[in-house]
Amino acid sequence: MKFDAVIIGSGLGGLLCGNILSKEGFSVCILEKNNKLGGSLQTFGRKGCIFNTGLNYTESLDEGQVLNQYFRYFGLHHKLPLKRLDTDGFDVIDFYNGRYKLANGHDHYRDTMLQYFPGEKNGLTQYLKKIQDICSSNSFYTLSHRPFNIFENSSMGLGAVDFIQSVISDYRLQNVIAGNNLLYAGHEKKTSLFVHALISNSFIQSAWRIPDGSQQLVNILADNITASGGTIYKNAKAVRLISEKDYVESVELLNGERVEGKYFISNTHPEQILSMTDSQKIKSYFSHRIKSLEDTIGMFTLYLVFKKNSFPYFNYNFYHYNQDNVWIVGDYNPAKWPQNYVFMPTATSKSDVYAESASVITYMHYRELDSWKDTVTGKRGEAYIRFKNEKARTLLESMEKQFPGISSCVDSWYTSTPLTWRDYIGTRAGSAFGILKDYNKPFESIILPRTKIPNLFLTGQNTNLHGILGVTISSVVTCGEIIDIQHLLKKIRNA
Repeated sequence: MKFDAVIIGSGLGGLLCGNILSKEGFSVCILEKNNKLGGSLQTFGRKGCIFNTGLNYTESLDEGQVLNQYFRYFGLHHKLPLKRLDTDGFDVIDFYNGRYKLANGHDHYRDTMLQYFPGEKNGLTQYLKKIQDICSSNSFYTLSHRPFNIFENSSMGLGAVDFIQSVISDYRLQNVIAGNNLLYAGHEKKTSLFVHALISNSFIQSAWRIPDGSQQLVNILADNITASGGTIYKNAKAVRLISEKDYVESVELLNGERVEGKYFISNTHPEQILSMTDSQKIKSYFSHRIKSLEDTIGMFTLYLVFKKNSFPYFNYNFYHYNQDNVWIVGDYNPAKWPQNYVFMPTATSKSDVYAESASVITYMHYRELDSWKDTVTGKRGEAYIRFKNEKARTLLESMEKQFPGISSCVDSWYTSTPLTWRDYIGTRAGSAFGILKDYNKPFESIILPRTKIPNLFLTGQNTNLHGILGVTISSVVTCGEIIDIQHLLKKIRNA
């Protein structure tokens, strides 16, 4: 079997690269180790309810906005069902003594905030202008002709917290602005203004859910590839890269088969590439750097199935904090767990009145799972099940304070931990968003798509940015190493 492009991993980055290269006439092969495509875009069903594993809501899909244009190029715009979240408050940030809405539209966002913080008009104006300017400087965000070098962007070396504090004087407002930082596992002393700006600005533009689950996105992208003559193999775990004269020649699968190619793209954690190659050209340089980088924290997710017509659906995401400071990661304390959570009812095509199900997500450090780190999903034993159920009850008890009676509405629950992410998604230590982009060392923590092996490239959330928009941009950057980037951007602009 020989292809123009062999892509390891069918997460969003792999599927998007497959779409781009298929459109350009490349013969594409995608290798997926699991029996289901999609990585963190996968969904699963329980008691007739669909649950998202990673993509619970997305951004910038209104006419003229950045992800809308990318969706047009990928043929997603008219095929994917979308539900706009409440424009007066797509995210609600809740503390023990105050509740605040984040509104869509920059002027609406500012005016809504001024109702809570009337003395902060200048600060909010400066903040919104800055995050818009940062986005405007990124040609992959604006789809402009202007060359963009992420390392030349000064906001990569500036802390998000430092900037917010420099323009906003009110401590509560400083935290409300960053109240949805669970979207990027925000770290008070490490998250850059660049990461915060691109994610926050995109959601301020518009916010959306995908009714009936994100697997629909996976199916459309996979169908695009096969319709263009591409090949997708499931249960095809890549275990070794076979190199000849410093070029990758083929990928060896767990069953011993080999898949040959001209170009190879990895949509896995960079450390997995180290385990698959014996090439000193990449290993000597890459190994020390990757192993020294910190990953973002993992997540514990509680999936709730509600009794019929028992819990009202609400069209926003509810972020709660048990403390004043929303930057939890650097101060994560298992004894205070959960210090925060985001509660997201699942959108379905059946009803807007009652929620059938919901996902509740909070942080969980990998070290809390040390007892089971050498086990695999489904074979972790009764102690692990008891641990998860205890955490589920603790989280639900915490939610009772904000949603009295919610426990009585629950028919059943299911859970996942960082171990689940590690086994299914392939992230190191069950990290939710891959490698942490640390503003203290931006040159080390940003992973470029080109490796020291000329025909081996990287894509996905570990390169550039995570999230659906970040990974979309990363896929374009990766493919821009193989085909002319300006040619590709022109096609996306004109889609």
